[in-house]
Amino acid sequence: MPACFIGIDLGASSGRTVLGRLDGDRLTLEETHRFGNVPVEGAGTLRWDIDALEAGIREGIARSRAAAGDDEIDGIGIDSWGVDYVLLDEVGGVLQQPFHYRDRRVDGVMAHVCADVGRETIFDRTGIQFMPINTLFQLAAEDRSVLDRADRVLMIADYFAHRLGGRSVQEVTLASTSQLMDPRTRTWATDLAQKINLTAGILPELVEAGTTLGEFEGIPIIAAAAHDTAAAVVGCPGAGDDWAFLSSGTWSLLGVELPEPVVTEAVLQANLSNELGIHDTTRLLKNICGLWPLQECRREWSEAGEAHSWEDLAALAAEAEPLRAIVDPDDRRFLAPESMNDAIREYCTATKQPPPRNVGETVRCILEGLALKCRWVLDLLERVTGRRVTTVHMVGGGVQNALLCQLTADATGRLVVAGPVEATATGNVLTQAMGRGVIASMSEARDVIRRSFELTAYTPHPTPAWSEAYEKLQEIIRE
Repeated sequence: MPACFIGIDLGASSGRTVLGRLDGDRLTLEETHRFGNVPVEGAGTLRWDIDALEAGIREGIARSRAAAGDDEIDGIGIDSWGVDYVLLDEVGGVLQQPFHYRDRRVDGVMAHVCADVGRETIFDRTGIQFMPINTLFQLAAEDRSVLDRADRVLMIADYFAHRLGGRSVQEVTLASTSQLMDPRTRTWATDLAQKINLTAGILPELVEAGTTLGEFEGIPIIAAAAHDTAAAVVGCPGAGDDWAFLSSGTWSLLGVELPEPVVTEAVLQANLSNELGIHDTTRLLKNICGLWPLQECRREWSEAGEAHSWEDLAALAAEAEPLRAIVDPDDRRFLAPESMNDAIREYCTATKQPPPRNVGETVRCILEGLALKCRWVLDLLERVTGRRVTTVHMVGGGVQNALLCQLTADATGRLVVAGPVEATATGNVLTQAMGRGVIASMSEARDVIRRSFELTAYTPHPTPAWSEAYEKLQEIIRE
């Protein structure tokens, strides 16, 4: 009889549940439910609808149990995006609907906190990339009257695990995205928390992935690799030490897996992030604004009556003029503009480049910019680690775009191995399996991945035009 696990994966635009069956040396995944994750706007704020998410989770569990039939469910695990959190009062009640990381209340807060505490001090204590959306800065932006009533802060995945019946604790891979953890000791940086007037008691007990947290209707609740990127990296089929991971979705996360954090001046200057992985590993990575600009453009086109499938957009981009304009996807103009199409045109004009003239050119501009930014991050990673990256393991929804995969190979000059698409769910389930003793190690888990999923290799075809485009990107970033 196979070992069966329910994996719950919460993303910034949707959530889903999967039933993972581990039968011998192979894993199969069955998606049992998918539900929207629609932010709520009101009173000038942007927040998450956690009640709707919980309803989707519970329905997904019910559907997964029905799909399992007579097979026993061995565990339930939840992963989610990072940085966002829920504030609970002393009896476990929610004090307010949690803020979305794109809420504008954090504007200017990072600069203020860095001026008060010191950028170098914050980095030395946490080793984390500086982004305005980090939990540290979000908590610093909280209304003091709300924060004073808070007894506990739980990040998104751990909040829902608690709602299902798990203990009120925080899993370390997700906690490490907060910029409130010491990556060397895998403990809270309580002195840093106090500098933004957080009481130490608000930070919950930390647990490692694989820990049993409680039960939901007789099924063990297992702490998965609760950060979706951590789960996706567990779901990578890499072997050796010459590969990088690229988790491609709304965000792109590009990095390398290391045995320990790298908290050095070079990493600080490169604004790289030491996020914690399972089994005492560290993910040295950088967040890149992934497919978000394309998702927003597609939404705008649809609202204007010009609906396009993802396949149609890729075909139009393939026919468009290559490398016509180079954009940095991480430019602040693309974070939350009123119109992404307008922001791209304005960016091109400001950088003295021809703006896109049609849908195909816009899509190609976005995808090429993302591919070139991957090369820029890989160069940073190689410089600070001394490692040579020869292969990029690309996972997540972005691997379904063959054009993006090939552009990434061409721009970086590295072999791109695409798959599995469902790396996050795969890592979630396999982390549970390791926690339950069904799988003995990470290397065994990755052997299972290579046997279970079809992988596609994209050979790089670098050209002088790509080199020129990369030089242009570097000039834009320096400016």
